[in-house]
Amino acid sequence: MPIYAYRCESCGFAKDVLQKMSDAPLTECPECGRPTFKKQLTAAGFQLKGSGWYATDFKGGGSKSPAADSATKSDSTSASASDSAGKSGGDAGGGCGGSCACH
Repeated sequence: MPIYAYRCESCGFAKDVLQKMSDAPLTECPECGRPTFKKQLTAAGFQLKGSGWYATDFKGGGSKSPAADSATKSDSTSASASDSAGKSGGDAGGGCGGSCACH
C-alpha cells in the first residue's frame, strides 16, 4: 500500500498516511477539524539496492558500437581459421577441410 503525504491548508498540519489506492482521499484535518486537508504531490520513495544490471552486464563497455564489435569478432575468427588451415596443411581431421575455426 502506498504512503500519501497530506497537509492542512488552514493550520499547516502535515501527516503521512498509509492508504489503499482505491481509498477516498482524506479531507478533514485531524488537528483543526477543517475540511482543508489536501493530498500533496511528492517524489517516489524507493531505493535501488544491490549491484544492479548496469554494473554486471555493461560495465566498461559503451565506447564501441555493436557493429564495430561484430566486425572485429568476425575478422579474428577468419584469421584464426586461416591460421589453423595453414598449420594443418589444409587437411584437418574430421572432414571439415581446415576452413573452420575449430582447428
